[in-house]
Amino acid sequence: MVQGLAVSYVRVTDAERISPRMLRIHFSGEALARVMEDRPDQQMKLCFPRPGQRVPRLPEPDADDTYGMRWYEAFLAIPEAERPLMRSFTVRSYDPGSGRMAVDFVLHGDGGPATRWASGAAPGDVLGMVGPSSAYARPLPRAGHLLLAGDESALPAIGTILESLPAGARATVCAEVADAAEEQRFATAAEVTVHWVHRDRGGSLPDAVRSAVLPEGDAAAWLAGEAGTVRALRRHLVEERGLPRTAVEFSGYWRRALTQDDAPTEEDLAWARERAGEA
Repeated sequence: MVQGLAVSYVRVTDAERISPRMLRIHFSGEALARVMEDRPDQQMKLCFPRPGQRVPRLPEPDADDTYGMRWYEAFLAIPEAERPLMRSFTVRSYDPGSGRMAVDFVLHGDGGPATRWASGAAPGDVLGMVGPSSAYARPLPRAGHLLLAGDESALPAIGTILESLPAGARATVCAEVADAAEEQRFATAAEVTVHWVHRDRGGSLPDAVRSAVLPEGDAAAWLAGEAGTVRALRRHLVEERGLPRTAVEFSGYWRRALTQDDAPTEEDLAWARERAGEA
């Protein structure tokens, strides 16, 4: 039976700057040992307090919500002035020994709620967390060679995927970042080639993916980042490179000029229907 989404609080234990624009924050929380799973690319949502709040107000848990569908109704029932601001993140790591979860924050400099909060985060600060849940997990497509492509928002997930690959697996990574200072190192047992794309030098993620060498008939792809770019990459891989649709896993993490507080566009809804149809 599918378990409902866990809604809980997490508390900052420490933070470290891993690049000029990437901050890794560690959290503790009573629910972490129960909700964390041994799999890559665990997606969850963090709830940030409204101005004037020290702790975000979370929806009350529903014991009868077996499939985890009512939490959002309860979330929307919170008066807007008190309702937390919610953003999606990837669990970068979880250490069962210490009980700590790591989450990487991209410091965009755009004044958004996640950047504002992370820039001033200190031990003891509290956020809300929704998930993660295996009910929404999407397995990696299987193939002899895996292409991973995305911008800096996708680096935490790419890191967990690479760390999960066994010896003998082969992968190519195309990662777009602001400049060379934002490059990261990933631990993996697999045979991996990483192509860093630097925006300050005019680099383009689509150009890097188009140039990537993939074996005929034995390749799959995982794409994440800005929604419009991911859509274009998927079309290229399916329509021009001949990958089966089921061999391309894709996620639009953010939308240019829009936030997760904005209503979905018609293109967003079509995207969601297509992903659901291929799950």
